[in-house]
Amino acid sequence: MDFRLSEEQQMLQDTVARLVRAEYSFEQRMAHSASALGFSEAFWRRLGELGLTAVPFPEAVGGFGGTGVEVMTVMTELGRGLCLEPYLQSVVLGGGLIQQAGTDAQAARWLPEIAGGRTRVAVGLQEPQAFYDLNDVDTRAEAHGPGYRLNGRKAVVIGGHCADLLVVSARTGGDRREPDGISLFVVAADARGVSRRSYPTIDGFRGCDLLLDDVEVGPEALLGTAGKAADTIEYQAGRAIAALCAEAVGVMEVACAQTLDYLKQRTQFGVPIGRFQVLQHRMVDMMSELEQARSMAILAASVAEAPQDNERRRVLAAAKNVIGRSGQFIAEQGIQSHGGIGMTWEYSFAHYAKRLVMINHQLGDDDVHLERYAALLQAG
Repeated sequence: MDFRLSEEQQMLQDTVARLVRAEYSFEQRMAHSASALGFSEAFWRRLGELGLTAVPFPEAVGGFGGTGVEVMTVMTELGRGLCLEPYLQSVVLGGGLIQQAGTDAQAARWLPEIAGGRTRVAVGLQEPQAFYDLNDVDTRAEAHGPGYRLNGRKAVVIGGHCADLLVVSARTGGDRREPDGISLFVVAADARGVSRRSYPTIDGFRGCDLLLDDVEVGPEALLGTAGKAADTIEYQAGRAIAALCAEAVGVMEVACAQTLDYLKQRTQFGVPIGRFQVLQHRMVDMMSELEQARSMAILAASVAEAPQDNERRRVLAAAKNVIGRSGQFIAEQGIQSHGGIGMTWEYSFAHYAKRLVMINHQLGDDDVHLERYAALLQAG
């Protein structure tokens, strides 16, 4: 099988790579992370101007009609730069939920703005008690006049502090943890009753806890059929997992390269420490994990847009497990190879290591996905 990128895909990857190299140095990233916004507004505009925020959307709404492979090329390069912009949340997950579940009128209203980078979306699917279970929804949406009234809380909504639109799950029926009865709503971030408690995450991003207190929305805010959003959420979470896997590969590539450079430059007893056999073996193990992760990211990207079935679920669970474990290994072994400097705030490797740890915990860690994979094998 030929895993090489097509000419168009390679041009896309080169475009993102040049942009990240030119405008996203480590020092610039540190400044962006410390700002009130938490990322670069100018860089986000550049993503929109170059059409990169339009990659996964259909041409009918101003997109390029890209597949999981095109998203993979973008996310890998954003990972290499540790870019803080909410591409995953707004373009891949938020836009994907609206595209799949929304009506033609909803798609025409919101998707061109998202594809153009003019509207940012944050997604509130997880709740404090849920522990990675997206079906564990305690937020309620009760009928109120022609629309709904929402009450509940969403946890760790990355990019939610500055989003224009919020896509949230809420229960219109059924009991907690039941797939049946979950609905999706698009809520204006400045709607009455919406409050956000913002905070930085350990990897330099910004998240928020989202409180919905008697938030009234019209019937046009409902995405899809009431109570039938669980399948849509699962499918789009799968696309987001594939994108996360691609980002992780970009992060791992730089982490391994930095570790190798350090082993060549740091001297002890008059020789580079890279000559010590135990460190050579450690570096080989890190590179082996990287290659395995890269293969799994390609596999995940190849099924990201496939119809939902147990084979797609198995591939995505396996990819998230392998990449989560590989990322954790590379982070830990890289720190061991560097010594104390590996966790120094002013040294970029520490931030790559933290991002790998956080990627492992987004949308389910390696243990959760191992359990899912085992259950799917038994299901046949």
